[in-house]
Amino acid sequence: MKQYKPLIFFLLRFLGSYVLMILIYNWYLNQFLPNGIPDPFTKFSSDLAAKGFNFIGIETKSIHYGQENFMRLLVDGKFASIVNEGCNAISVLIIFVAFILAFYTTFKQTFLYIIISLILLFVMNIFRIILLTYIYRFLPEYSKMSHDYLFPAIIYGSIIVLWIVWIKGFVIKKKTDAE
Repeated sequence: MKQYKPLIFFLLRFLGSYVLMILIYNWYLNQFLPNGIPDPFTKFSSDLAAKGFNFIGIETKSIHYGQENFMRLLVDGKFASIVNEGCNAISVLIIFVAFILAFYTTFKQTFLYIIISLILLFVMNIFRIILLTYIYRFLPEYSKMSHDYLFPAIIYGSIIVLWIVWIKGFVIKKKTDAE
């Protein structure tokens, strides 16, 4: 049984932190979605994507209509895409954080790595929303492939790279330094 102790601790930390974060996130979403309004983080993500377009000179508005629990992005006055709860990447970020917490090193190191990685992944996700919206508006023939395959591969690939950096650069290094 002792040989499985590290695996059991890993699984307990991963599952415990994952379940806790999912419960908190679902509680958060239930404050908004049943009322027909998008959650603030989804609205924030949509608004930032619109600002990104406007920054490069493409007139874009992030708009909420009626009882819809998502945002609409209008590019040059025409509907281009919606930004819903799944587009804000929080569910994916929760899995990322749970994995990092499962391989916890020191509080400071773990906390800083999580914060820096989340900022990086959030910025990447805003660029993902911008590029997908651009594709939906101007290159619709590539929209399904881009939404279903290309951009998930980029986001999940980035998360896997960050996990590898965490394991090789911090967890294994700490064990090697301790020996």
